[in-house]
Amino acid sequence: MSVEVEDVIALPPALEQARAQAIEKNWPYAGGVTPPVAWQLVQDGHALLVDVRSGEERKFVGHVPDSLHVAWATGTALTRNPRFVRELEAKVAKDGGKEAVVLLLCRSGKRSALAAEAAAKAGFTQVFNVLEGFEGGIDARQHRGGSDGWRFHGLPWVQD
Repeated sequence: MSVEVEDVIALPPALEQARAQAIEKNWPYAGGVTPPVAWQLVQDGHALLVDVRSGEERKFVGHVPDSLHVAWATGTALTRNPRFVRELEAKVAKDGGKEAVVLLLCRSGKRSALAAEAAAKAGFTQVFNVLEGFEGGIDARQHRGGSDGWRFHGLPWVQD
């Protein structure tokens, strides 16, 4: 009887570190990375970037060029998209499906964390949250983008 050794794909160090942190913090998904790390992973071909904001947010606030889009919630009331997991799977099917390394991006990192949790529960094994999101957290003056987020870090983005 022969024993087959399953091929194990090593993740880049940044994702291994993110996974270790997620285990330590008991997160229900693979982990989280900062926007600069996310951009480097995408540029190096190690991950897919999926924007989970609404179509309106992408259009009027801006988005990362060539990012995929699967809305976690839709409309002005941000109603949860019941087809999110199926749509995500369809978008990444050709890139490894549920085993693909997927980075989820929203406005501040909160909705994308919920989306990452839902994806992990559905069997995605390497779904990571982009911490800080596209616009960053709200500061004391109720403004975003002054201290963190994709745009704050000067990473590529476009607006329709």
